[in-house]
Amino acid sequence: MDTKELLKKVRKIEIKTRRLSDHIFGGEYHSTFKGRGMTFSEVRQYQFGDDVRNIDWNVTARYNEPYIKVFEEERELTMMLMVDVSGSEIFGTQDAFKREIITEIAATLAFSALQNNDKIGVILFTDQIELFIPPKKGKSHVLRIIREMLEFEPKSQGTNIAEALKFLSSVMKKKAISFVLSDFMDSGYEQTLKIAGKKHDLTGIRVYDAKEEAMPNIGLVQMKDSETGELVLVNTGSKSVRNAYTKYYKDNVAYFEEVFSKSGSGTLASRVDENYVKKLLGYFKRRG
Repeated sequence: MDTKELLKKVRKIEIKTRRLSDHIFGGEYHSTFKGRGMTFSEVRQYQFGDDVRNIDWNVTARYNEPYIKVFEEERELTMMLMVDVSGSEIFGTQDAFKREIITEIAATLAFSALQNNDKIGVILFTDQIELFIPPKKGKSHVLRIIREMLEFEPKSQGTNIAEALKFLSSVMKKKAISFVLSDFMDSGYEQTLKIAGKKHDLTGIRVYDAKEEAMPNIGLVQMKDSETGELVLVNTGSKSVRNAYTKYYKDNVAYFEEVFSKSGSGTLASRVDENYVKKLLGYFKRRG
């Protein structure tokens, strides 16, 4: 992708996702993900309805009339976007590849965090850590993140969610709002998710294509494994082959839902042809 085309794509995503975050998600994001606590802001005169527990007795005694302490939420938070860039994300039979929708969702979340003056960081992963962008504030930083997600070419094609979660726990010492964006065609990450979930506010966002849910009966077909690159002949006419694939797919989805639930983390699933805006908004409202 040349620079001109890349900048055009970045701008297109910025316009679309920033509008969504500004008009729809800003307030929901703020109310869903609270700050680290309350900090003292100022002292003002007592007004009817104020909580008497907040009366500043020293100032009240000095001026011979009631004054109260005003506190405000310490808002600054850190958002970590953990994005699966493995081979299986380059798949789509509708209007877009899974990776394109993942990029749009990540950008929408990033602009929501930006609107609330939070830091945003990114971990791009396959079966290894491909790229780590440390958390930082600012629009130029968010645009850099979008550029990386659009043009990044991973060294590997496999998926290892446990490795990504382990890396998150090692680099983020303080609590972060963390979103894992993947198709979650992986397993064996229950323990690392449990550890990461104790420290961070985790949400798994599963992006998938309807055609992945079952294998069609179209006879003998040469297929390429998107994560290993291996070419194999698959007899899709065989009921047992189709059933084995369906079981593999459903087992991974069930595993994702079960282990995230067990660890106290949130889950969200969005098909590539669905309106992810409604899905995100509904999730934020349930959490708020």
